[in-house]
Amino acid sequence: MKQEEIFEILKSSLMELFEIDESKIKPSTLIYEDLQIDSIDAIDLIDHIKRKTGHRLMPEDFKSVRTLEDIVKAVAKKFEA
Repeated sequence: MKQEEIFEILKSSLMELFEIDESKIKPSTLIYEDLQIDSIDAIDLIDHIKRKTGHRLMPEDFKSVRTLEDIVKAVAKKFEA
């Protein structure tokens, strides 16, 4: 799966789960600061991504994540493994 495809899944997930405006969703968007996503929301997001991609992200994968691009890269790594 390409990073662009993963980003589209992430974008649709953010819009669907948290009603975030599409204009705020960019690779450089800060998850916690710009989108106001807390740790509980992040768990919901991880679960949603798993259902859409078939790859489970572990909470450890999210520890160093700051931007949406970081999430995309973490998911992409799962596909490479």
